[in-house]
Amino acid sequence: MFTRSSDHIFNRSFVKSVAVAVILFTTAGSQSASAHHAFAAEYDGKQPIHLTGVVTKAQWVNPHSWLYADVKDADGKVTNWGFEFGAPFSLKEKGLNKTTLPVGTVVVVDGFRAKSGQNYAYASTVTLADGRVFQTGGAGDAPTSAGAKQ
Repeated sequence: MFTRSSDHIFNRSFVKSVAVAVILFTTAGSQSASAHHAFAAEYDGKQPIHLTGVVTKAQWVNPHSWLYADVKDADGKVTNWGFEFGAPFSLKEKGLNKTTLPVGTVVVVDGFRAKSGQNYAYASTVTLADGRVFQTGGAGDAPTSAGAKQ
């Protein structure tokens, strides 16, 4: 079969374009996945928190679960905080699930405050009144929970 040289060039060019598009697409996808899980993008490793509160709500959703708790400050003012946890499956592997933290449970959360200064934090650990401690975070670039204690 006879093919014209311009068809051959077009096919090579087309194949190269598709290859470049695939590489760019997969690279962009992996960067957004990394950015999604980066601790440093949202939280400040130099602002540890150690807060005691009462659970008001828990959301066991992917990719990150959230725990909300009313926290009373030194003046008695109550503020609702949101604490980012790891994925529900990861928490389940560590023995933590929805039934462990029902509304009204007193918890102590160690972690790091959001860079925005709002009442959000990355939770490294949560401690229950009975002394059980659960690792709640899983970000690879997060400081260790020991660094979160004040």
